[in-house]
Amino acid sequence: MRDKTQRSILLVCFLAIPTVLLFVFVLYPAFKLALISFTNWDGINPSYNYVGFKNYTQVFQRKDIWQSLKNNNLYFVLHLLFIPIEMYLAMLLDRYIKKSEFFKTIVFMPYIINGVAIAYMFSFLYSSEDGVLNGLLALGNIGKIRWLSDPKIVNYSLVVVSLWRFTGVHIILFLAGLQSINKDMLEAALIDGASVLQQFIKIIIPNMKSILSIVLFLNVRGALMVFDIPFVMTSGGPGTSSTTFALHTIKTAFEFSNFGLACAMAIALIIAILVISVVQSLILEPEKFKVKLNGVKVRMKKEGVKAKTVLEEEEERVEEEENERVTI
Repeated sequence: MRDKTQRSILLVCFLAIPTVLLFVFVLYPAFKLALISFTNWDGINPSYNYVGFKNYTQVFQRKDIWQSLKNNNLYFVLHLLFIPIEMYLAMLLDRYIKKSEFFKTIVFMPYIINGVAIAYMFSFLYSSEDGVLNGLLALGNIGKIRWLSDPKIVNYSLVVVSLWRFTGVHIILFLAGLQSINKDMLEAALIDGASVLQQFIKIIIPNMKSILSIVLFLNVRGALMVFDIPFVMTSGGPGTSSTTFALHTIKTAFEFSNFGLACAMAIALIIAILVISVVQSLILEPEKFKVKLNGVKVRMKKEGVKAKTVLEEEEERVEEEENERVTI
């Protein structure tokens, strides 16, 4: 009896603690975020007025918000174009490089370094006065380039930092996908005379759809949530030329004291990530969607059969009662 009581207490603790943490740190803040997005709260006054969908209307109408999304789009596109290179580097590590554990550590290292430290390091490299890059250009008698103060190139400079930081984790994910592919398939294709490109298109990519889906989701989420690199390196400048959506959201809340609009922007960001991830899953893994859809259809069919059976039984019961009344 004592052991049973102890098990019950342990079970309740294991279930209660995560549930409380989930409610306190996820569900309640999410509810509060959605609630504030319908208000004009400035972050200071204890009271606020409900303004309906006014904040959401501004999200779609303000030019500065769309400009920040254009900057996010550059991160997404360049990371997307870099995916084939990441897959190729993963193939090199998997097939041709001996003792690849050392190189795996090297390519993964930037991902585990603190983002602020990376931003400060590249700020020194990009410095217009005594930066390393301009020092190398000076050796070739090339004039200084304003990497972080020229509106035309500042976003490209920041995207390079993002690529350097996140490419490693993508390569490791692709490498894990490559190592999970049955080697017999690749050997059979090689015996049949398939080239490396044909193996890549016909065998590797179809067997890495789940990994590719994960990398694309990380790409979408990361591109839409870029914050630390532009915040530390340029503070969104010069002007607003390198301001990203997340950075603009933070500035809207804490610099312009418009928490209602900032919360609406955060909700819009969450919805955008969810919608893009669903569309991406439909494109890359339509068979999984079909399986889920068929499962829903089967459940609906079963529910329909159950409802029909219950209705027929009810009709039979009513008919029997009527017959008994007539007999009496």
